[in-house]
Amino acid sequence: MPAHTPGLAGLTDRPSARRVGAALELWARWLVGERRAARHTVDGYARDVAAFLDFLAEHRGAPPTLDDLGTLEPADLRAWLARRGRDGLARSSIARAMAAVRSLFRRLERAGLVKNAAIGAVRGPRVPASLPRPLTAGQARAVLDAANEAAEPWLGARDAALFHLLYGAGLRIGEALALDIGHWPGSEAPLRVLGKGGKERVVPLLPAVRAALAAYRALRPGDNAPDAPLFVGARGGRLAATVAQRRMRDVRRALGLPESATPHALRHSFATHLLGGGADLRTIQELLGHASLSTTQRYTGVETGSLLKVYRAAHPRGR
Repeated sequence: MPAHTPGLAGLTDRPSARRVGAALELWARWLVGERRAARHTVDGYARDVAAFLDFLAEHRGAPPTLDDLGTLEPADLRAWLARRGRDGLARSSIARAMAAVRSLFRRLERAGLVKNAAIGAVRGPRVPASLPRPLTAGQARAVLDAANEAAEPWLGARDAALFHLLYGAGLRIGEALALDIGHWPGSEAPLRVLGKGGKERVVPLLPAVRAALAAYRALRPGDNAPDAPLFVGARGGRLAATVAQRRMRDVRRALGLPESATPHALRHSFATHLLGGGADLRTIQELLGHASLSTTQRYTGVETGSLLKVYRAAHPRGR
């Protein structure tokens, strides 16, 4: 089992998994090696499959075999989903658990090990779509300005550069913090970013973003080797996401912004403000690194909501 996937470590050692261990290893290698699932996805899927096998061992009275997996009925799967609900899982968590089990069965079917039509016949709970909660353009500018105010100039420049990348280029916090010195594109070239699933995308940088990065690079202490982390913490190691999130929390409190003003909200703001400025969804999809256009389409709901608010406030019949 791959050493870098702690969520899968010990999965085949569970008493409920001892009869299907080889099949689980096959699934794990596919999930990590071929699908290149993100680490948090792997961890979550491993927990969900472990809970599924534990339930089957209790439900059937013995650890399941591959034959058992192939003969599961829709009623068995619904009983498992009901148990997940009684365990207090949110609808979104139950939906993810169903996705994890479907992933396992799809891989085993492709390998000719298990085929069970019941998996496709049972639907998980519907999860209401949650709209992103972006900042206004004024709030985003205030965050970028306030980030520069730190006890040490280089720390302020670092935070401002990081937040500029999130809002000005739409990076995820993990993508920005994974950048090394060698990723710095220079004065004109776009930035190459390694996103989810190991997919690389090219991101153009606005002059304001380049200026913030250049100001930070001029003050950044420590090693400037190409493989050194671009964003470093006070002790010199790669900056942790928790530190960046804490800094954003301090900034939003100082500015009186809502709790939804997180580093990821800056990425949401990037997409929403582009859409409001006339950018098309396909372009925004490419810039954000979304695999599916349906993910990007969530931002149309945000923009429509903003327009409706203005419409109701301005129209005589809206009052």
